[in-house]
Amino acid sequence: MANFENPAVIKPSGCFKTFGLARKWVRFGGPFLLVLLTFSLCAQFRGGGRGNRGQRPSDPTLPAEYSWEIAPSFHEDVFTFARLEYERNGWGRGGYWDTDSPDADFNLALRLHQMTSLKVRPGFNHIPITGQDLENHPFVYMIEPGKLEFRDEEVLAMRQYLLNGGFMMIDDFWGSGEWNNFAGQMKRVFPNGEWVDLPIDHAIFHSVFELKEKPQMPAIENYLYRGMTFEPRFSNGVMDPSEPHYRALMDPSGRMMVIACHNTDLGDGWEREGEDERYFRKFSEAMAYPMAINIFFYAMTH
Repeated sequence: MANFENPAVIKPSGCFKTFGLARKWVRFGGPFLLVLLTFSLCAQFRGGGRGNRGQRPSDPTLPAEYSWEIAPSFHEDVFTFARLEYERNGWGRGGYWDTDSPDADFNLALRLHQMTSLKVRPGFNHIPITGQDLENHPFVYMIEPGKLEFRDEEVLAMRQYLLNGGFMMIDDFWGSGEWNNFAGQMKRVFPNGEWVDLPIDHAIFHSVFELKEKPQMPAIENYLYRGMTFEPRFSNGVMDPSEPHYRALMDPSGRMMVIACHNTDLGDGWEREGEDERYFRKFSEAMAYPMAINIFFYAMTH
């Protein structure tokens, strides 16, 4: 734990319930209290989360402060931050499905539990792309797809999952090479799919927090030791453009199925929030958590 002052715990209220992969994602008890409670984030958040201090993967055992009881009536009806397991090819640059885990998952679940009205499952929840468990998670997260390689059966599973109402968030990949690999794999899922570059006036940047620019944050080492707010990538000896992109893939009805957060690393803002107060203030508090909450809110209401 960092020495920054811990936030006061805000007890969740209201009601959240998933209904599988239909678009009826959520049920609310009264007003949508997520909007009201998350605005206390900036006032009360003090960077008390755990950080792995460069040791990845860290102990996946759930510490006591990252665990809470789920009422029996809500045991299966909670928001679960689930990351996808995937295979990778042997070339190119990119990490793996468990990058930033489990600390990013621990911290994100804790902050949602403390600061919002969501009923949240604690801990580190990871699932394979194939198998029946996927359909129980309307929201899934994939990280570092620069070496992603879908198996044929995963292509079919992803297509069915997304067309049936699932939502996928992609994070932490940089440069043209990593984008081309990911986009090529998604072309196998949706051969006719076209990516839409979301402008800053899109609702996803304003659904809870008003973001005036597209969040871009680097891994903590790049900021602390190099003073950089991005992670450079090179193609043929020339540095790729470094501006952040938030690109979406829509289903035939125009519903957003996938958001790809490219040239940014939101996951490091969750994972490393407790390691350096400068990083916490500039990135975790101001970008990583607000953008995540905006994405969750948008996915659950559109």
